[in-house]
Amino acid sequence: MSAITTHVLDTAEGRPAAGVPVKLEMQESAGWKSLGQGRTDADGRLRDLLPADALLQPGQYRITFDTATYFHQGGIRGFFPEVEVRFQVDEEGGHYHVPLLLSPFGYSTYRGN
Repeated sequence: MSAITTHVLDTAEGRPAAGVPVKLEMQESAGWKSLGQGRTDADGRLRDLLPADALLQPGQYRITFDTATYFHQGGIRGFFPEVEVRFQVDEEGGHYHVPLLLSPFGYSTYRGN
C-alpha cells in the first residue's frame, strides 16, 4: 500500500465517490513537485498514489481532488471545482490516510488511519 492513501465519500448521495481524479504533490523550494496521480476506484479509494516502497520525506504535501469532473459525471453542478488539502509530514516514513467527505456545496477532511 502507498504511504499516502485517500478515500472519497459522497455524503449527499450516501455512497463512495468513484472516478474522482486525484493528484499528489510535495512542496520544494522551486514550487510543487508531482509525486503521483490517479482516480478513485468503485469504493471511492485510491491506494496507489505512491509506489508501495516509496519512503515519505518530511515536508509539506498537497492532495488535489478534481471535484468538478466527479460532479459533471453525475450531472451535478457543484460549488467547489476542486478541493486542495495540504498537510505536513514531520517524520520520515509512516502512513498518512487523508479522506474527503464531499457534497456539491461543502466538504470536510481529516487524518485517518
